[in-house]
Amino acid sequence: MTPPALHFIPLGGSGEIGMNLNLYGHDDAWLMVDCGLGFERAEVGEDRIVAPDPRFAAALASKLVGLVITHVHLDHLGAVDMLWPRLRCPVHCTPFAAAVLRRRLMDANLLRHVPIEEHRIGARWRLGPFDLEFVGLTHSTAESAGLVVRTPAATVFHTGDYKLDPDPTLGAVSDEGRLRALGDLGVDVVVGDSTNATREGHSRSEAQVAAHLDTLVAQATGRVVVGTFSSHVARIRTLARLAVRHGRVPILLGRSMLRMADAAREVGLFDDVPRFGSLHDAATLPRHAVLFIATGTQGESRSALDRLSRDDHPRARLEGGDTVVFSSKIIPGNEAPIARLHAGLRGRGIHVIHEGEDPDVHASGHPCRDELRALYGWLRPGCVVPVHGEARHMEAHAELARSLDLGVVSIRNGGVAHLGPGPARLLPETVHTGRLVR
Repeated sequence: MTPPALHFIPLGGSGEIGMNLNLYGHDDAWLMVDCGLGFERAEVGEDRIVAPDPRFAAALASKLVGLVITHVHLDHLGAVDMLWPRLRCPVHCTPFAAAVLRRRLMDANLLRHVPIEEHRIGARWRLGPFDLEFVGLTHSTAESAGLVVRTPAATVFHTGDYKLDPDPTLGAVSDEGRLRALGDLGVDVVVGDSTNATREGHSRSEAQVAAHLDTLVAQATGRVVVGTFSSHVARIRTLARLAVRHGRVPILLGRSMLRMADAAREVGLFDDVPRFGSLHDAATLPRHAVLFIATGTQGESRSALDRLSRDDHPRARLEGGDTVVFSSKIIPGNEAPIARLHAGLRGRGIHVIHEGEDPDVHASGHPCRDELRALYGWLRPGCVVPVHGEARHMEAHAELARSLDLGVVSIRNGGVAHLGPGPARLLPETVHTGRLVR
């Protein structure tokens, strides 16, 4: 007897950066993978936080067996508190993601209502007809997991965000042995990250960035500020440790940075990280003894870096001769506010170092083309479904997969793919998608 079909439907993140939300349907049950936010840059006024419109998923809420979160980045986790009241399903994630999510749910007065089940990397469990497994992959945050979705119709490997970093500085390397074993067992489809599919070669290792930041801090004479994403706990750990090495006190700036560090320490990721200093310390220490780790690298209004650039921070300040390092990617669409931020700092005599002039200050968390080739060599799938990226990224991913003689299903938000049994293919029907503004 032929098993019921396995379908895949992205409601966000396919054809855009951010707002990742995906559905798998099989045997009258549905599984959601990730539930993330995006940001819309406003020409005038405040930037807007947006989330995928969950209307289609909400209509299936009685058949939704669970939501699986692959990692802590807000474009994969950040919309849970906003959308869960319309979904009302259990949430499954790693301990670190659970610690971050609980803080967001507490703010939304949902903590007592949302059932969270924790699974460590390597765990295998069932949700309805879905046999699931977390496989460890490196990324620009800790406890990132690829997800195996097994059904009688097909076996899928959903990569989430990943890279193949040989020296990630925090946590284990990607589990090549398990990935090869999965390939031996048989993987029908990979639903995979496309963000760096336009780039040849291999992404930079986090250890390379750590070594370069060490050099920059050693050379600085005044205060040092390093801006990075609050979820990049490996980078925060590196900065805290090298601050102490060079006689500086690491001090976190930004509410999201403080909360993420608390969550990391709660689950043991910061057991070897020195305690952070306070803003009182920043006011009393000599300039050469301070290293700020700050949010706001994308020019977000009222962020820590924005306020420092305007000398508007209530308890921290910079002056000529200090150094600000942007240890982050310049995200497309944010060039103008970032340029204004750089100009504001330089206009006050502050040294600015950023990825555009010094690529070694940052490493992408996504796979370049050699890493895609390696993963597909290990898993040997029959078909690839590119997701997570703008159209140009997904098209480059599809082209690479075809060059490896792999089947390709090209899909965008709202598309419906048949993943099995039999060959994977795009179906003619579509479902409602859109975005909600917080």
